[in-house]
Amino acid sequence: MKLVSDILIVIVALLHFYFLYLEMFQWDKPRGMKSFRMTEEQAKQSKTLAANQGLYNGFLAAGLLWGLIAGDPVKIFFLSCVIIAGIFGSFTVSKRIFYIQAVPAILALVILLVF
Repeated sequence: MKLVSDILIVIVALLHFYFLYLEMFQWDKPRGMKSFRMTEEQAKQSKTLAANQGLYNGFLAAGLLWGLIAGDPVKIFFLSCVIIAGIFGSFTVSKRIFYIQAVPAILALVILLVF
């Protein structure tokens, strides 16, 4: 089950690298605006904030990958960070964030801790 947990962690990390890409480089492009359901005006006004948010997603992804080398405490910490961010995002922005961001991290954490 360690392999399953590690595969899920890699998936969560890849998702966060994708979020980095969307937020830092696609925010005000058609793909980014469609993904985040924004108008062109909204995207232009929030582009700098989105880039900052994307950078943080990159740090989460890097931490998750580091956890594969560093061990379970690091995995638990970064998965917990992702889960908390997903829960917060679901309350403040969109319920979709919980399912896209938090649920995969919850699955990885449960498998990591139970097995």
